[in-house]
Amino acid sequence: MELLLGLLVLLLGTSTIANAAISELSWREISNINSQGPYFGIVVPNAFELDPLLRSPRFVADHKFPHFDFAGKHFRIGVLEKKRVIVVMCGLGMLNAGISTQLLLTLFDVKGVLHYGIAGNGNPKLQIGDVTIPQYWAHTGLWHWQRLGEIDGDFSRKFGNLEFADYSNCSKDFESKNTNLLNKVWYQAEEIYPVNGNPEVSHDIFWVPVDKTYFKIARNLKNVKLDNCVNTTCLPRKPIVTRVEKGVTANVFVDNKAYREFLHSKFDATPIEMETAAVALVCFQQNKPFIAIRSLSDLAGGGSALSNEVDVFSSLASQNAFDVLAKFISMLNY
Repeated sequence: MELLLGLLVLLLGTSTIANAAISELSWREISNINSQGPYFGIVVPNAFELDPLLRSPRFVADHKFPHFDFAGKHFRIGVLEKKRVIVVMCGLGMLNAGISTQLLLTLFDVKGVLHYGIAGNGNPKLQIGDVTIPQYWAHTGLWHWQRLGEIDGDFSRKFGNLEFADYSNCSKDFESKNTNLLNKVWYQAEEIYPVNGNPEVSHDIFWVPVDKTYFKIARNLKNVKLDNCVNTTCLPRKPIVTRVEKGVTANVFVDNKAYREFLHSKFDATPIEMETAAVALVCFQQNKPFIAIRSLSDLAGGGSALSNEVDVFSSLASQNAFDVLAKFISMLNY
């Protein structure tokens, strides 16, 4: 009878895990993992960005609990530069990034979140391979797409104003060359619900700051030596590490020169990518320290519409981003 009950509990536990509920068995494993914490959480977008970490001798998997699988996510537990870490690959886009970050913070004893990966470059003064560390992040995919002729409305007109007529030579529907049926887009702030606030009482935020202490520490990363060649293809100069003011995120792969120039001129954006603002918003909402390190893999939209350098330099950019992350975590004193 005891054996049958044990098998039943095991089967029920397996079933609840499959349905993303947390079984008693899983809670025991989570408790054992957390007893070795707290940890730094590391969120990585994709497999090719995760690869430098997995290949590095600086990352050592925990011998007893090397990983924990839950709700489709594979959490790797180990040590990086003598700091205990839990690493999760979130996958492409803001939904995956937000879910992964929330699960990381909900399940584990995490004292801060570090995010790294590659990004398109919005600032032509910087070079492919350069590693950027923005002070602020925004989600530039929450739009009020205005109807033609609309003047009033309930939406904010504080941010952006992407007027499509600015990028049109003419319109066949109107005599005026400055009129475009697509009209304009106004960028909207996110609604967040802080963990220390009142439930169902939202707060608006557009620019999400990274942790002040983390950003201050990041100024000491200037001398990290970075690669500048992929096989026989080399960049004009050695890449640099630089703190910048702003980065932007949306569920859009930006390979368009005009839109890149708009994001840079309107928002002073340097890295342009698809995950970081989601990680930042969750951490800000949960009151957890956060910073993001993004290496530039291409000039978004390129010099022309004919090519995209990300195909050549994504591996180099991924390695550079990880090298800066490893140096950063080695500088943390807690």
